[in-house]
Amino acid sequence: MNSSILIDISQLRVGMYIQLDVGWMHHPFPTSSFRVASAEQIATLRGLGLTEVRYLPKKSDPALKELVPAAWSVPEMVAPPANGLEAPGVPAAVDTEALRRRQLLEAQNKALAACNQRFAEATRQYQALERAVSEHPDLARDKGVALVSGCVSELLENGDSVIRLLSEGVGERNALHPINVMVISLLLGRALGMKSEELQGLGVAALIHDLGKLKLPPNLRQPTPSMPLMERSRYETHVAESVAMAKRMGFPEAVVQAVARHHEMADGSGFPQRLTGVDLGRASQVLALVNRYDRMCNPTVGVDALTPHEALSVIFAQLKVKFDSVVLGAFIRMMGVYPPGSIVQLVNDRYAIVASVNSSRPLRPKVIVHDSRVPKDEAPILDLETVPELGIRRSLKPAQLPRDALDYLSPRQRICYFFERAVSPGPEEAGT
Repeated sequence: MNSSILIDISQLRVGMYIQLDVGWMHHPFPTSSFRVASAEQIATLRGLGLTEVRYLPKKSDPALKELVPAAWSVPEMVAPPANGLEAPGVPAAVDTEALRRRQLLEAQNKALAACNQRFAEATRQYQALERAVSEHPDLARDKGVALVSGCVSELLENGDSVIRLLSEGVGERNALHPINVMVISLLLGRALGMKSEELQGLGVAALIHDLGKLKLPPNLRQPTPSMPLMERSRYETHVAESVAMAKRMGFPEAVVQAVARHHEMADGSGFPQRLTGVDLGRASQVLALVNRYDRMCNPTVGVDALTPHEALSVIFAQLKVKFDSVVLGAFIRMMGVYPPGSIVQLVNDRYAIVASVNSSRPLRPKVIVHDSRVPKDEAPILDLETVPELGIRRSLKPAQLPRDALDYLSPRQRICYFFERAVSPGPEEAGT
């Protein structure tokens, strides 16, 4: 455990690792624990009206460890007042900073709610398509085209897009997979330079790729490692059924072909035709990769789920030959080393969950950090791009988290994504 020392503000030096005993609303720094990097930061700390700060020798630069007597070691800090509005030694001037943080929190929550809502609505539209497809294939086609067109238009208007982790329980459960696959496929298609018409075809194929499973009994709709050969063969017929439905709905050949090949692998190990890389079109290459990734993160009953980081690592380390190298490279660059939903430990030992990744800057995601002093529903999203010294040390499984961090970060049982503009609305836009 890292012991702390309460020191006078006059003893503060560059290189000291400190922990502020005031709530996050009362200081302008991204986190309450950090290594002092400049004289400007010291001036800012003094300007807060603080007379003492908590100093952690073991995390500080070695040359500074003996600056203050170890006998000054004091107990762990006391939690700030529950109302978060007042703290000892914090002047009224800091109220403007508190207001700014509240506005940012409101904007953050509003942006997440908008993504949740758009995803949930997409799952409802997919269900309507499913209900119509058998007796009214033309109506089902129109519903699918409208849903994908809206997503493509929004994606192309966004400029850079952020891939956002959604709240637990969002959307209609039996529609999560097709919508997730559609969303990620469109993002990957755009990263590969696909234009509007190509994205439209890719999005439709992703949306309807599993419709043929409606023809199977529920117990055969998902493969399991122990599935008997006869049942496995029956399961694989869903591809042909999906193709037949796509044709009845009147979709063009490019869409039908992508649906037909969504389980084909570049090394010839897929099904039903065992095609190889040279025979696969770009849309089916994208669809095959995204479909596998989503199934690894959100598996069927009886199969352990992988974290997004684990899924990406397994695909890269063990399954690389199954996917087109260009498509896989673009996918990894887009999702980052730690895709949204990954549980991580930062270099300062704090635990966090990756909330979103900007596909143009994937190595510095935005995270929610476990901080017992801040209520979990008020936890701010920390942009690691703004804190260069605070990187990610490693990825963790949820089971490796301490109980309090597990409850606070609430790792998702199902990983669902949507996209939003890379430039988040500022506080002045929060109420618009």
